[in-house]
Amino acid sequence: MVMPAYNVAGYLPAALDSVLGQDLSEVGTELELVVVDDGSTDESGEIADFYASRDPRVRVVHTDNHGLGAARNEGARHATGDLLAFCDSDDVVPLGTYATLVATLGVTGSDFVTGSIARLESDPAGRPVLTEPPWMHRLHNPPRARIEAREHPEILGDVFAWNKLFRRPFWDEQELVWPEGVRYEDQPTTTRAYLAGRFDVIPDVVYHWRIRRDGSSITQQRSSVQDLADRMTTKLMALDAVTAYDDQTTSRIFLDRVLAGDLHRYFTEIPGCSDDWWALLREGIGEIWGLHSLVNSGLPPAHRLTAWLVEQGRREDAAAVMTYVAGLSGPFPRTSGGGPARLDLTEVDRLTGGRLGDVPSAAIALRDHE
Repeated sequence: MVMPAYNVAGYLPAALDSVLGQDLSEVGTELELVVVDDGSTDESGEIADFYASRDPRVRVVHTDNHGLGAARNEGARHATGDLLAFCDSDDVVPLGTYATLVATLGVTGSDFVTGSIARLESDPAGRPVLTEPPWMHRLHNPPRARIEAREHPEILGDVFAWNKLFRRPFWDEQELVWPEGVRYEDQPTTTRAYLAGRFDVIPDVVYHWRIRRDGSSITQQRSSVQDLADRMTTKLMALDAVTAYDDQTTSRIFLDRVLAGDLHRYFTEIPGCSDDWWALLREGIGEIWGLHSLVNSGLPPAHRLTAWLVEQGRREDAAAVMTYVAGLSGPFPRTSGGGPARLDLTEVDRLTGGRLGDVPSAAIALRDHE
């Protein structure tokens, strides 16, 4: 088990306790925890050293600050077991997780196994609240054993490093490493793993992902140019791997449902974005999707409309749509008008001065399930 740590003194004890509390005796496995103090300037390194001083299962590696990908790679170099897992130092691993994952691989003989996750948040009173994202529940149900990516392409949307257990020989044979120097390093590596091996998908929630409401997480800064650049870079890295896999169905689903899946979070940043950020968004979407318009994607309807406007370079109109959506108290108005169901642009078009009259039907069409 590898746990990178950088300035997480307030969260690290809970993460360490959750890992060290795992009982692996019934599955005949011993726990080894390598904590990589990635140049922390708070007490994270001292906390890790304290745990190591009283628990021989813990080893601490202190490095200069090189980022999450580098810290994971450093930890993997120090790990000695036949199985390899990763845990972030501000999250929590529920009891029984590793026993379940180890037992699953013991039965199936797969190269790795992935389980579902729950978001760990706090209610107004500060009490913990766990919520399994519906899309993760869907990806992990029903369970599957020893499958290949082409048998369940949508699972490539489960990009997380920390809800998986890998066989170390598979990890080494495929020369898997985490990209360094960029955020969102999970996606290229997990994509390569899915494409290279046979894996199990289980419905169990095996990880509690802490959502920091103070916005301090590096993945909660989407309005910055660097964040968007890293996101587009890692999307392209993953797309290269899928293209090389050379399966038409997998490529189509990856483009439409996986790579497009998080764009709506960036579209909300369009109102008030900088010129550089807007240019990068357009460039990235053009490079990844090209002539395969995002109106074909699995984005929600209003965001498919926004995507089309981005593709056309219509910044003010895209910002108007996103501003309108942010002010809605319910779903986007819709109409049929004697024809197929579609978004009703009557109100939002007033914000654009009537410029949405040329929007093609494909950009506002509603699907049967919407």
